[in-house]
Amino acid sequence: MSTIRHGLRQTLCLRQAAKSQHAKLQWQRPSIQVGIKSISTSTPIEPPKKPPGNALPDLTALPPGFDIEKLTKSKLAKPLEDPFPGMVHARAVPVSPSYFSREPHFNDSFIKFSHLMEKYQHLPLSPPDMVPRQLWRTLKGYRTMHGEPVKAKPYSQLLAMIKHLHAIIPKLMPEDVKHALEGFKRDIDPFKNVAKVKPLDKHGRALGIGRRKTSSARAWVVEGTGEVLVNGKPLNEVFGRIHDRESAIWALRSTARTDKYNVWALVDGGGVTGQAEALTLAIAKAMLVHEPDLRRSLRKAGCITRDARRVERKKHGHLKARKSPTWVKR
Repeated sequence: MSTIRHGLRQTLCLRQAAKSQHAKLQWQRPSIQVGIKSISTSTPIEPPKKPPGNALPDLTALPPGFDIEKLTKSKLAKPLEDPFPGMVHARAVPVSPSYFSREPHFNDSFIKFSHLMEKYQHLPLSPPDMVPRQLWRTLKGYRTMHGEPVKAKPYSQLLAMIKHLHAIIPKLMPEDVKHALEGFKRDIDPFKNVAKVKPLDKHGRALGIGRRKTSSARAWVVEGTGEVLVNGKPLNEVFGRIHDRESAIWALRSTARTDKYNVWALVDGGGVTGQAEALTLAIAKAMLVHEPDLRRSLRKAGCITRDARRVERKKHGHLKARKSPTWVKR
């Protein structure tokens, strides 16, 4: 073992002798002093020097960012004249914040009447039979006038406030309430807006026209013994069902005038039931020409009210107008 250790020691000494006896120098980048100048985003602005004599500098030639007020206060220059005297805003500003809403006119009106209700709710109201009759602007008319998609419920709430303010005793009604109500009044006199009464012709006949679904009827009514002809045929030949016959002459039966008038009618279009109900309306209108006092009785019997119902259309994906296919889980 000592022999091996002695041999390794000699080998180690030879490796150390082969190495360089001088320390290795590291390369360093040469340093050069460079003049660094700070960068600024603003340019120093020097005030203009006062020109010789009484001449003043031109303020329009000043660089942007210069404090002109400071210069005018130091009396180095004359103050600039305002090119737009009296102008407060440089851009168009809406009159009301409601300009940015969907219904600007309606919102302003609703807010205005809400304030009026809160301000004058303590004023006494007239009795219902003493309130002046007035027709107010309808929802359709308001939409057409202002071009706004106002919904029915908010407009009905607005009309309720308008009618409440209109019911204030006229002697106590404030001027601002009168001025606000003028914008919702219709230019129609309710006393003059009465249906014209059609006169009898030279033969004493009264003409009435009625419609129901797709059927139409014209009836000539004259004083007589109670004969009824439809398209030149007796009533039982045109309407086979008893219900349709009673429906056709219901205006005469409900007022006990079956044996007082003769009826000659023409019906067209639709089915039997539609023709019978159209004939009811036609006979009732013709009877009002002979006896206008029967209006209340005929309206109570439902004879002079136009039934606007029609057959509802079938929808795609449905078996009928509203019937849907049977739901199947799988």
